[in-house]
Amino acid sequence: MSDFLEQVVASRREYVRAAKERRSTVEVLRGTSRAGTVPGRFARALGSRKHDGRLGVIAEVKRVSPALGRLAVSELSAAEQAKRYEAAGATAISVLTEPRFWGGSLEDLAAVRAAVAIPVLCKDVIVDDYQLAEAHAAGADAVLLIAEVFDQQTLRRMRSAAEALFLDTLVEAHEPPAFGRAVSCGSLVVGVNARDLRDPKKIDIGRARQLHTFVKDEQILIAESGIASADDARLLPSRVDAVLVGTALMRADDPAPLIRELASIRRTVTV
Repeated sequence: MSDFLEQVVASRREYVRAAKERRSTVEVLRGTSRAGTVPGRFARALGSRKHDGRLGVIAEVKRVSPALGRLAVSELSAAEQAKRYEAAGATAISVLTEPRFWGGSLEDLAAVRAAVAIPVLCKDVIVDDYQLAEAHAAGADAVLLIAEVFDQQTLRRMRSAAEALFLDTLVEAHEPPAFGRAVSCGSLVVGVNARDLRDPKKIDIGRARQLHTFVKDEQILIAESGIASADDARLLPSRVDAVLVGTALMRADDPAPLIRELASIRRTVTV
């Protein structure tokens, strides 16, 4: 494969192929009706922060960084880490579930869902509806879709398939053409990833400034990657409604001060 993202996509497609041989999508969903599930929790939580004029904070549980290596000891409790985030004032929790490159698992997602009351985002390189069913069954409120992975028609279909399972979508992109697809696919929440997933060691901290003007008024804009301090967040365009932070929190002895400082940042309230 010519780049990192293509390697991960190929790996996840192989995973889905093998997983479908063991269990069908219907079997994954069987017994997981999640009665009482309230659709839209993820987007509403972020929208509430936006309405209040405060920066939303999506705090991430991430064991491995493809660019920086292992971030946490193998015995780290994803649930305990998420509870620390929630206690510090995080708006939502992001959980890496991709195992080969990020060291994540659906078990981490299920453990976090059982441990916290705030919305939980399943963060993976999703290539197939089967993974949406797995995320739903594990208790996710939302899923990440990477616009570079899909053409426009398929991206719209994946967003609709997620919503049919009461899953919100965070549709992210790094490349300008892919961000155009993200904005126009119908997702309420879109993200600019400063990290180039084709080469994870490359981060363009100006990418949000370059792309934020393309976001629709009703959409919630998330800035992802490259945020190590509150000062980094303050330099983002005022149109950014929330940040997704993983590495800095996973490396911190105590993630609470950074979460509190980020969550205290004022944003412009638009009517």
